[in-house]
Amino acid sequence: MIDRQQEIIRLIGLLDLTSLNDNDDALVIQNLCQQAQTRLGNVAAVCLYGQFVSTAKKALQNSKIPVATVANFPSGEASLDQIIVEVDKELAAGADEIDLVIPYRSCQAGEFDKAIEMVKLCKKQCGNKLLKVIIETGAFTNQDNLYQLALSLLNAGADFLKTSTGKMVVGATPEAAETLLLAIADFHQKTKLWRGFKVSGGVREVQQALDYVNLAKRICGEHYIQPALLRIGASSLLNNILNIVNV
Repeated sequence: MIDRQQEIIRLIGLLDLTSLNDNDDALVIQNLCQQAQTRLGNVAAVCLYGQFVSTAKKALQNSKIPVATVANFPSGEASLDQIIVEVDKELAAGADEIDLVIPYRSCQAGEFDKAIEMVKLCKKQCGNKLLKVIIETGAFTNQDNLYQLALSLLNAGADFLKTSTGKMVVGATPEAAETLLLAIADFHQKTKLWRGFKVSGGVREVQQALDYVNLAKRICGEHYIQPALLRIGASSLLNNILNIVNV
């Protein structure tokens, strides 16, 4: 058993430290990369817009912190051809992980085909780089539909299921997180393969993050609490962690 302070410190290694603001510039991203390397250890990754991938790679060249970027973000409405070009450009710039928004509006109506094709093609592009699929769970009111979509995306090749873009009023919720984690657990039951889960969209407080970690632990087991499988996308959470840890 680990104590509460150790649990809080462990959150740092699960963080995708994120800056996806309209006024981001090279200096903002350089500062983000500095913040990612804390006195208590490094975050899991930094997540930023595609035009800043090369800036982040340079700033993090002496660390092992991966650089994640977004595609088809935040609307989920770009054409497949546009997305392929975007992802190619981001991978060429050195991106280690792609956070891809699917066309969630059509998925709400149970039309999954476009999203499935998008994930299959983008995973083929990514190869051994992580493909984290953003579902925008706040747009879904039917949890059964969300569960079926989640399973379909896992079968299509998603390495991670991610809740939200953080750009909608409703971001991550415990209910949606539970639905995605149950789909991941059921996928593992059938395939013996674990896939990752990323909670994002309004996760700011330490206890809130711990609650999501405990939910993942309850559904998928203690072994699941590692950056290879569990991520928390956030911007202000890191400072909140550092402010309350006494070491």
